[in-house]
Amino acid sequence: MAIAAPIETPTEFARFTVADATAIPLYTVLKLSGDNTAIASSGADVFAGIAWEEKTADDGITEIVVALNGVWDLTTAATTITLGGIVSLSGAGLIKQATEAEMVTGAAFGKALEAASSGEVIRTRVGLLV
Repeated sequence: MAIAAPIETPTEFARFTVADATAIPLYTVLKLSGDNTAIASSGADVFAGIAWEEKTADDGITEIVVALNGVWDLTTAATTITLGGIVSLSGAGLIKQATEAEMVTGAAFGKALEAASSGEVIRTRVGLLV
C-alpha cells in the first residue's frame, strides 16, 4: 500500500467512523465505505480523505481525523497522468487520471501538479472541489 506524504499542511479536516479492529497507518489514503465510514483505499473508490492520525487495531477507537485538502506526494498506478489532470483513486493508496464518469459521480478529488508515468510519485493538490 502506498502512503501519501504531506507537502503543504491541510487546512480542512473531518472525523470519520472506522472499525475498531482495523489498523490505519498515518497518511493512509482512505475511501468511503459506508455512511461517514472510511477504510484504506483498495481500488477505484470514492475518496474520503487522508488519515491525519494513526489508528492501532483493537485500541477501542472508532473515529479518526482525516485531511480533506492540502498538497501531497501521491503514487500513480500503472497509468499516465497529464500535468493539471484531475485524479481519482486507483488502488491501495494509488491515483490515476480521472475519467469523465468519475468526475460526474464525485470520485475525482485532486489535481496533478506534475505529469507522471506508471508508478511515479507526484505532487497532487487534494480537495473535494479542486
